[in-house]
Amino acid sequence: MANLHKIQGTVSYQDIGPGFWSIIDDQGRKWRPVKMPKELRKAGIKGTFEIEEVEEGMSVFMWGVAVKVVGFVVIGD
Repeated sequence: MANLHKIQGTVSYQDIGPGFWSIIDDQGRKWRPVKMPKELRKAGIKGTFEIEEVEEGMSVFMWGVAVKVVGFVVIGD
């Protein structure tokens, strides 16, 4: 069974190592989309995100929970 979450949060770019996109939810939890949708690759976007935790092999990133964005609604502009 998939570990799905529906969260509200803000997209940000983490300039750590090679850099990566992230979502920080309104409770301060850190989520690291493995393949951030192109439409969301802009720091400051706020929205509701449906995410699924994913198993990840070796990774250089030791930040947040690895997830796949399965749906989203942008709030505002």
